[in-house]
Amino acid sequence: MNSVFGSVFWLLVTLGVLVTFHEFGHYWVARRCGVKVLRFSVGFGKAIWKRIGKDGTEYQVAMIPLGGYVKMLDAREGEVDPALAGQEFTAKPVWQRIAIVAAGPAFNLIFTLFAFWLMFIVGKPDVAPVIAAVPQSIAAQAGVQTGDRILSVGGRAVQTWSDSMDVVANSLLGRDPLPMQVRGTDGATRNLVLPLDHLPAGQDIGQYLDELGLKLAPSPAVVALVLPGKPASVGGMQGGDRVIGLNGTAVDSYEEFQRLVPQEAAKSPTLAIVVERGGKTLPLSVTARMESLEGQPTNWVIGVQFAQREPAVLRYGPLKAIGGSLEMTWNSAASTFNMIGKMLTGQASTKNLSGVIGIAQVANASASMGMGWFFSFLAMVSLSLAILNLMPIPVLDGGWLLYYLIELVKGSPVSERAMMAGQYVGLVMLFTLMGLAFYNDIHRFLPT
Repeated sequence: MNSVFGSVFWLLVTLGVLVTFHEFGHYWVARRCGVKVLRFSVGFGKAIWKRIGKDGTEYQVAMIPLGGYVKMLDAREGEVDPALAGQEFTAKPVWQRIAIVAAGPAFNLIFTLFAFWLMFIVGKPDVAPVIAAVPQSIAAQAGVQTGDRILSVGGRAVQTWSDSMDVVANSLLGRDPLPMQVRGTDGATRNLVLPLDHLPAGQDIGQYLDELGLKLAPSPAVVALVLPGKPASVGGMQGGDRVIGLNGTAVDSYEEFQRLVPQEAAKSPTLAIVVERGGKTLPLSVTARMESLEGQPTNWVIGVQFAQREPAVLRYGPLKAIGGSLEMTWNSAASTFNMIGKMLTGQASTKNLSGVIGIAQVANASASMGMGWFFSFLAMVSLSLAILNLMPIPVLDGGWLLYYLIELVKGSPVSERAMMAGQYVGLVMLFTLMGLAFYNDIHRFLPT
């Protein structure tokens, strides 16, 4: 799928599902509270399909698939038939109005739990957190060595590379020293501290990660398969061989060997390859050929496949997945609130905000990595929608909840004039936030 088309498609799927589920929360609780729902729309704009239900609600699918909305009977929007006065929204007790407004974010939270549960059931394919450090980087200064396996970060046990980096990325926002426990290639456990306080203020996560220099360890130069009849087979290479040298250059990883083969073969097709087999060192002579393997562009090849990084799949049974979902939701919510708090206090840069373009890119990338990754992405966006909507900003659910809480305290509704003023302020705040996120998305495409 074309990356642009894929990004747009998965963005529409994401927003369509999550916003519709959010609006269904408002709809469902409104009906339970006896409020008449005039319209439930999936999408915005002109209807392409609609019907009137037995309950009198107009259900429709609209042309612009960017979420949906619920229209309730509301005296603030026009005359209300006296016969329906008891089903009008503003006539309901304040606690029912609070329940109706809070239902949207609550349903997003329920969806988050369900999506994380599905993620654990389906499984999220990943790689083991076996790491290395860029020379002279902060990770290198902290004592990270090639082949170290991360056991825990910030006191949280981790099983996969992405789990590890989730904790690291959240910690980078505050730039506080981060404890990390690793197990080295010798089997010994070491406790390290990543000195994130050495990072300069005001940068985004991508820049911080570059300066941190923590990365996956390179794939080992261990032959997994020798293709029959190819130069490597003719030259005597076997599965299980560890390549340690090529034309006098030491080889430490598959990536290095892959780079050296065409470089050296262009000088002379006959390659002097040294392998380690059964504890012994063997010199071999392999004559490379110019070929195209598995549809790849023509290049110098010898016909071997190498062992990949150690896989690690995050997968639980149905019951254990419930606990995992609760824990993941709690940790993700804490991380999100932590990020918001640090941005408000100036400890974290607003450059970390992403808008619709960033969401579209991540949606497409996660979908291409498998359903487990996409369910994880849906859960995180759903949780973000829940938290965003609960912020006390007029025009958002949190703003209405603030009005109703004030009404509970003072015993009378907030004046219409005050509510209108709040709506204008809320729109300015919301568009400012959206504009900043959009600017960040565009800025990431520009050369620095």
